[in-house]
Amino acid sequence: MTPMLHIRFAAPIIPQTAPGPAAPPPAGRAFAQRLVRLPSESAKQPALGSVRPLHHIRPLKASASWLTSRRGFRVDLLCGFVPGVSVRVEGAQGGPCLLQVLASVSQGRKAGEPGVAAVAVSTQHWSILQLNDTAQDKGVCRLEYKFGEFGNYSLLVKHVRDGISEVACDLVVNKEPIDSNLPVGIAFLIGMALVIVVSILRFLLSLEDFQNWISKAINSRETDRLINSELGSPSRASDPQPEAWRRSAAPLRLRCVDTFRGMALTIMVFVNYGGGKYWYFKHSSWNGLTVADLVFPWFVFIMGASIFLSMTSILQRGCSKFRLLGKIAWRSFLLICIGIFVVNPNYCLGPLSWEKARIPGVLQRLGATYFVVAALELLFARPVPEICASERSCFSLLDITASWPQWLFVLILEGVWLALTFFLPVPGCPTGYLGPGGIGDGGRYRNCTGGAAGYVDRLLLGDQHLYQHPSSAVLYHTEVAYDPEGILGTINSIVMAFLGVQAGKILLYYKDQTRGILIRFAAWGCLLGLVSVALTKASENEGFIPVNKNLWSVSYVTTLSSLAFLILLALYPVVDVKGLWTGAPFFYPGMNSILVYVGHEVFANYFPFQWKLGDQQSHKEHLVQNTVATALWVLIAYILYRKKVFWKI
Repeated sequence: MTPMLHIRFAAPIIPQTAPGPAAPPPAGRAFAQRLVRLPSESAKQPALGSVRPLHHIRPLKASASWLTSRRGFRVDLLCGFVPGVSVRVEGAQGGPCLLQVLASVSQGRKAGEPGVAAVAVSTQHWSILQLNDTAQDKGVCRLEYKFGEFGNYSLLVKHVRDGISEVACDLVVNKEPIDSNLPVGIAFLIGMALVIVVSILRFLLSLEDFQNWISKAINSRETDRLINSELGSPSRASDPQPEAWRRSAAPLRLRCVDTFRGMALTIMVFVNYGGGKYWYFKHSSWNGLTVADLVFPWFVFIMGASIFLSMTSILQRGCSKFRLLGKIAWRSFLLICIGIFVVNPNYCLGPLSWEKARIPGVLQRLGATYFVVAALELLFARPVPEICASERSCFSLLDITASWPQWLFVLILEGVWLALTFFLPVPGCPTGYLGPGGIGDGGRYRNCTGGAAGYVDRLLLGDQHLYQHPSSAVLYHTEVAYDPEGILGTINSIVMAFLGVQAGKILLYYKDQTRGILIRFAAWGCLLGLVSVALTKASENEGFIPVNKNLWSVSYVTTLSSLAFLILLALYPVVDVKGLWTGAPFFYPGMNSILVYVGHEVFANYFPFQWKLGDQQSHKEHLVQNTVATALWVLIAYILYRKKVFWKI
C-alpha cells in the first residue's frame, strides 16, 4: 500500500507540531480543510509544475485526492496575501507579505496513516497558499484564493512524475461558505424603515388637515393640546417646516450639522462596540478604507464647521477675543485630560499606570485639533460681511479670499507633514517609508511601522505610552508600538477640521442663497475627490500617497472631506431647507456628542451594553448586542434632549 499524507486545516493561524482535533472556526475566518493522498502513479497528470486554474474549484463529496509517491516526505504550508494588499515604498509597489509557516505535516507514524494539522485562514483578503518541500527547500505548489466564512476546503496535490519536485495543485470546496452579511443587511433595512416611517409620521402631524382629522377621529381636547404643544398651533403648521425647525435652521445652529455629527457618532459607537464582528466594521489593516475608518475624520470635519458657527455667534454677542481664547484653551485641556485619564485606561484591569499610560487618543487628538483651529480662526476673526445678493453669486470666492491668512497657515502645516513624512531620516528604515513594517514588503522593514510617523511618536513619547495593539498587528505581525492618533497625524486632522471650517463659512456667508451653498458643496466635494484620485492613482496601493487611516495621510483627508461635503450637500436641503427630515434619531446624539462618546467608552463592559453571549462565533448574536447597545445610547441622548440636559465642555 502506498504511503498516504492527510493534511487537515482548522483552528488558529499558528504553527502546530502535533495533530489534534479541529477547533471551531472563529467568526471572520474560513474553516479550511485540505486533504492529500497518494495513489496510482499511472494516472494521466498535467504539465510539470502547473497550477490548476480556479475554475476547477468544485464541491467535493468524498474528501480525498491523489498524489503519487513511494516515499514519505514533509510538507510546509505557508500563507501570505496577494500583492493587492502589499504596501508602497517610496512611491513604488512593494513586494508581497513575507510568507508565514502555517503548519508542517509529515508522514504518519504507520504506513498509510496520514499526518494532521489544523489552521484557519482570513476571509478578509486574498490568500497565497504555498506548498514547500522541506527536503529540497523549495516551493512545489502555489495557489491564490479568497476563502469564504465557515467554508470547508481541500487542497489537492498531484504528482506529475516520480519525485516530489514535479506536482500540480488544485483546490476544491467541500462545504460552501455562508453569507454572513445577511443579518447586517436586514438590520440596516429595518433601521432605515424605522427612520422613514417616523419621518413620514412627523411630517403628516405637521399638516393642518391631518391634525384636524386626528382631532375629529379621537374627539379629545387632550389630543389637541398634545399636538399643539409638540408641533405648534394648527394655524402655523400649514408650513411643512415647523417654526422650531426654522429657528434651528438659523445659520448659527444648523440642524444638518448636528445630524451629520450624530450620524458619525452613532456609527462610531457601533464600531467601537464590535460592529457585529464584521471585518468592514473594523479599521483597515493598513491602506484602504472600511466603514470604521470613516467616522472619526467626519467628526473632526463637523467639529471644524461648528467652531466657526459658534465662534461667530459668541463674538456677535460681545464676548472679547481674550476671554474666548481662555475658553478655547480650557476646553482643549479638558478634552485631553478626559482622554488620558478617563477614556484610555481600562480600570476594570487595575489602576492607572503612569509608566504605561497611553498619551495619544481620540479625545486628545480632538483637543489639540480644536485648539489650533479655533485659535487660528479667533486670531484672524472678522465680522461676516453684509453684502448684496449679487455679490453672493455662484462664482463668488469671498468665503475663501476672506480667509487667506488661515489658508496660508494650513498649507504651510501640510508642507511640514509632507517634509517630515518623506524626508525625515528614520534609523534602519528607508526615507519616505509609508508601509506597515512587520512581514509587509517581504519582511525587510520589520521595525519601520508607519515610517516617520511612528518614529516621531516613539522618539518623543516612548513605546510604552503608545497604542500597543495597532490594526496592522494581525495581518502584518508588527512588533513595535504604533499609535494611529499620533503626533504627525494631528497635522492632517487640523487640515481636516479647517476644511470643516470652510463648510461652516459657506453656510454662513451664503445663508440666503441655497443654490449657492449647494453648488459650493458640490464643487468642494468634486475638487477634493479629484485630488484624491490624483494622489492615489485611483488604487489602494499603487498611488503616490495611499489612503491610510493609521497615517492620516493627506489622501485620506481629501477623500473623507470630499465625502463630507457631499453628505452635507444631501443633508442641507432635506433637513434645513425643505424640512423633509428632522435628522432623527441621529440629531439627538449629535446634540450631546461628548457625553455619548465618553459614556459609551466608560460603560462599554457593563450591562445592558454588554453581556455574555451563548455563541461567541455568531455574527447574529454580536450584531444584536452591538445594535442594542448603540440604540440605548441614542435613546439616552433623546431623553436628555427632551429634558434639555447637555454636557458642554
